[in-house]
Amino acid sequence: MVINNKVNGEFHPSYLYNPDFLTGLDWNSVKSSVTPFVTNEEPGEDYFLIRPLQIDDCDKGYLPLLSQLTIVGDISRSEFEAQFLKMQKAGCYFVTVIEDIRDSRIIASATLVTELKFIHKCAERARLEDVVVNNSYRGKQLGKLIVLTVTLLAKKFGCYKMSLDCKDQLVPFYKSLGYVLEPGNSNSMMLRYESKL
Repeated sequence: MVINNKVNGEFHPSYLYNPDFLTGLDWNSVKSSVTPFVTNEEPGEDYFLIRPLQIDDCDKGYLPLLSQLTIVGDISRSEFEAQFLKMQKAGCYFVTVIEDIRDSRIIASATLVTELKFIHKCAERARLEDVVVNNSYRGKQLGKLIVLTVTLLAKKFGCYKMSLDCKDQLVPFYKSLGYVLEPGNSNSMMLRYESKL
């Protein structure tokens, strides 16, 4: 449990990951994907702030935002904080959000998950997960902005590839951002376990 920014007597940063990782992303490599041109540091409106998830985002509408994407369930503050701390300790979860600072509300989010591999000379691969933009903010390029931010973050980390699963109707959106369906390798398969909800 987090009390006064301390966990077990040690300093506890409120961010899931170091916010400095979001500086110096290579936006020139994707400049043609966003019109008008925006970046995580210049998001188009002075009230949009792109940053890592923070432990108090439970109070800023993060979970209701995720519920626009899928089933979230009833999560208490202590459950949220415990999961946050586990993700922070693992060091491979880079949940990135857009906050509307006018009312301290999380309005968009995307998750980059990195995985260490032995293949490709002990490289790291990336996955894009849980992309969501608040319904009332659609049409402002926030989906492109949040996806490209975490995509460029994976590139900055030196990942050899970034993959995602999406619904058929979203394929054109991701193609517009440089993602491709690989011939002979465009299947997404899964095994779902019984839900705990």
